[in-house]
Amino acid sequence: MEDEALAGIASGLYARPLEDFVAARTAAAKEAAGSDKDLGAAVRTLPKPSAAAWAVNMLALHQPGVLAELADLGGRMREAQSSLDAGALRELGRERRVLLAAAVETARAVAREQGRGISDAMAGDVEETLRALTADEGAAAAVRSGRLLKALSADGMNTVDLEGLVAVPSALPPAAIAPPPGPAATVSRKTRTTTAGTARARPDRPRLEAVRQAPRPASPPALEKAKAALAEAQAAEAEAARAARELQDQADQARTGIAELIQEAAELRARLKGVEERLERSRKVLAATTAEAKQAVRAAEKAERTAMLAQERVLRLGNTRG
Repeated sequence: MEDEALAGIASGLYARPLEDFVAARTAAAKEAAGSDKDLGAAVRTLPKPSAAAWAVNMLALHQPGVLAELADLGGRMREAQSSLDAGALRELGRERRVLLAAAVETARAVAREQGRGISDAMAGDVEETLRALTADEGAAAAVRSGRLLKALSADGMNTVDLEGLVAVPSALPPAAIAPPPGPAATVSRKTRTTTAGTARARPDRPRLEAVRQAPRPASPPALEKAKAALAEAQAAEAEAARAARELQDQADQARTGIAELIQEAAELRARLKGVEERLERSRKVLAATTAEAKQAVRAAEKAERTAMLAQERVLRLGNTRG
């Protein structure tokens, strides 16, 4: 079984509406098992993505340019970090906030087009995943694959661990594969995989104890990365404070505007009440006048008939005397 074949099937499954995933997976596994039982079994084990991961997959499928723009920004941010350019990091941080906000709105629109809305909590997970895309090349490859299973997160210091977060990670580009672990990582991994008895330090190995107890100087790349992260954090803090002040000013303006609108609405309601009262009086006057007009018409018609009868009588009397 080749990972490329499984990745191809997975890409098709994760491109479907979320509610159709299980049925589509069952059908795909049955079809694959017809020619390759191992492939069919692997397809059956493909996990259903979370709602946030599905939204990001839809973005990768329908708006790949958005992810490409974020990935390009991530490359420029890593260059600025490596050169410890605080000014560039500040500018790129502002650019990332703008791009992330726009990308989340695009993800909302794409999800709506696919018949599913995005809650605020989901939108937060989508934004965090896209932020991880800008921070780590492996995360970028995972997100752009369209086979994401869960939301990603990145601390800006360590490589994003993609285990269990993307379907068929072995089929991702080389940039997405974590580099070989260093000595510290090796020790940590062995500690996780060995039993408690073998993980404990043994008293008959003094040299290992000395190495463990001796302070390890930070490697230059790690130190530079930490300094870059500090510069970025300080820049982000300053920008966040400025943004908070601006938002506070906007909130104050909004409150003032609301108060003015409330007053205006009260005045308009009072005017409307007066107009409605005048309208009601006018309707009553119209009704009364209409009734009186009808009575006047009937009276005029009666008077006309009376006059005609009187005229006829006069004529008859005049003829009799003659």
